[in-house]
Amino acid sequence: MRVDVVTIFPEYLAPLELSLIGRARSTGLLDLTVHDLRSWTTDRHRTVDDAPLGGGAGMVMRPEPWAAALDDVRTAGRASLGDGAVPHLLVPSPAGAPFTQAMAHELAEQPWLAFACGRYEGIDERVLEAAAEQGPVTPVSLGDYVLNGGEVAVLAVVEAVARLLPGVVGNPHSLVEESHAPATGGLLEAPVYTRPAAWEGREAPEVLLSGHHARVAAWRREQSLRRTAARRPDLLAAVDAASLSKADRAVLDELGWSVDGGRLRQRG
Repeated sequence: MRVDVVTIFPEYLAPLELSLIGRARSTGLLDLTVHDLRSWTTDRHRTVDDAPLGGGAGMVMRPEPWAAALDDVRTAGRASLGDGAVPHLLVPSPAGAPFTQAMAHELAEQPWLAFACGRYEGIDERVLEAAAEQGPVTPVSLGDYVLNGGEVAVLAVVEAVARLLPGVVGNPHSLVEESHAPATGGLLEAPVYTRPAAWEGREAPEVLLSGHHARVAAWRREQSLRRTAARRPDLLAAVDAASLSKADRAVLDELGWSVDGGRLRQRG
């Protein structure tokens, strides 16, 4: 996968040289380049922003350097991937679509992602309109809060996507049973434990020491349901009731959930 990131703070993306993502880059699984937006400015002050039209607080990122930067990123990428290659441009924004594990899986199937890291009040909207004529553009949000810029979001999205690429995570089975994974129905992962079995007066659950794989799997499924009900009831509400076993339904009934029209509903 090719990834291009345009930002006014290239050093902010330095953590992408570390850990599994850094190794993926060094082994060629991930071709990631960070570009300094100010390289495409034309004045001696390297200006990238101006006051918002119509008045208001803050500053808005100017269209000229962004347009030039994205044009050059496309040209470089096509030289590497082929003339027909088109990047999927992701724009971190609190006004974007929520970033989810499902979206991470979709993005991991794509050969080329580009990120436009806005700052201040954001990027002039005309930049995104023009980019959409060249290829897909998706404003994306990490959550219902506001950050100073898009760099933190890029760190999160790139890590979430890149770890799904074949060969990045050493044990691919660990991707199957984690929180929000399709195989778990989008539920949260069960609690995990390791040695020692007893630690500072706290015992690990006995079933995990039993060696009985079916019992362990049943315990983890129950704990996943209980944790999701307690922490993210919105995820339970989205579960297809047809995918639930008799044991699942018994646990959920105890927790105050019933099946209504093929979906789960919390009673009272």
